[in-house]
Amino acid sequence: MKAPLILGLALSLAAAATSASAGTCPADQMRADARTSGETMPAKVTDTELSFIALGGEINGLDNRRLRLRRLVVQPGGVVPWHSHTDRPALIMTVSGQITEYNSTCAVGIDHKAGDVAQEKKGVSHWWKNNGKVPAVLIAADIKNDADAKPADDHM
Repeated sequence: MKAPLILGLALSLAAAATSASAGTCPADQMRADARTSGETMPAKVTDTELSFIALGGEINGLDNRRLRLRRLVVQPGGVVPWHSHTDRPALIMTVSGQITEYNSTCAVGIDHKAGDVAQEKKGVSHWWKNNGKVPAVLIAADIKNDADAKPADDHM
């Protein structure tokens, strides 16, 4: 892996997280159980793990967890299927294109444009779809618990 490239991407993501905010759900559309499911199969999406750090050797109590950096490319019409972020916090930066998130706590889709950073944390279940005409490129940083992982969860 090219360490300077990975470090640069991670620093860019961290900087963007403090300077850019993702599209948010309009206050009048927020509901505790606005949606309980969504698309269940991935479509037209590639998910590449760029690098990771095993956290067990870095921080006590984090055995079986990895901090990982991924690049997702969601083609027009593509789907990242319904999943939960219980025990797997993440930051997702839209690098280019646009993508719509369908969140469990919002009655309408939430559009994320280039430069937006979405926070995915405990209590969030959602799915994403590229409703646009160009690929949406996303950079994701998350903490993955490999002990509880199901094979299908590896690329969500």
